[in-house]
Amino acid sequence: MAIPMILSRIIISEINNQQIIFLRELNGEREFYIVIGIFEAANIERSVKGIIPQRPLTHDLICKICQAAGAELLDVTITKLEEQTFYAKLQLRQGDRILEIDARPSDAIALAVTHQPPLPIYAEEEVIEKAVREKT
Repeated sequence: MAIPMILSRIIISEINNQQIIFLRELNGEREFYIVIGIFEAANIERSVKGIIPQRPLTHDLICKICQAAGAELLDVTITKLEEQTFYAKLQLRQGDRILEIDARPSDAIALAVTHQPPLPIYAEEEVIEKAVREKT
């Protein structure tokens, strides 16, 4: 079962390459973090702060390509956690078809916050349970 999540925090470090985003249950208290790269973290932070770049960045471009191809981005789901690696899927609608596209969680969340309006973010119950358990 997929649980609605919100991006609750972004931690950007200037001294290492590992940045951290925190996802929290929309209607709950459970929270977990995902380690991501600097580019994705910067793009997420920029989008959250409402900073519009002069030229489209990669995640802006993906949103525009989907729109031009007649595909509607629907949501992002964190689907799996294996050996400290998170997995995600983007869900799109193109005509009558629903498409699921494998994605890195950092890219999926960057797309979710870049998209206008922002896309819903979900995490599978098993992912939340495992991530919270591993954090403690």
